Amino acid sequence: MADTKPGYTAEARKGYGALRPLGSLMAPLTRPVLRRLHPGGAQVMAEWENLVGPGLAARTTPRALERGTLTIACAGPVAMELTMLAPQVMARINAGLGRVAVTKLRFVQAKTAPPPPVKPPMTPVVLPASLLEKLDGMPEGPLREALAKLAQGVYRKTP
Repeated sequence: MADTKPGYTAEARKGYGALRPLGSLMAPLTRPVLRRLHPGGAQVMAEWENLVGPGLAARTTPRALERGTLTIACAGPVAMELTMLAPQVMARINAGLGRVAVTKLRFVQAKTAPPPPVKPPMTPVVLPASLLEKLDGMPEGPLREALAKLAQGVYRKTP
């Protein structure tokens, strides 16, 4: 069946017919509207890790900023810790935003992801003498370091 509309061809529709997750479309569509309605809330959520630091950001999630009250999702023990640190946390957020946007913190119970397991440091592997000679013949710098690191990885996995 031929397309009857001029300029409406199968080639023109090629990019539009692909299936994509709905979640991938939500952020670009809602970001401008949320910035207009709640500019502080959108900025807090976008820059959360920079505002509160990576340690706290890993254990908390900002949910909403309404009328100066920032709702934070976290586990029970973290909420107790944040209650004690509330003045410092609010000061850091407000300083990062450049204005007083947060005047009160509210906590909601939420399950947070466990921290990733800490990998033990890799033990160095003894490299073959011929390879060490080639590495020693190279000038100092990032290329030499990268090749030495690559060699460590290759020889670590070899039985």
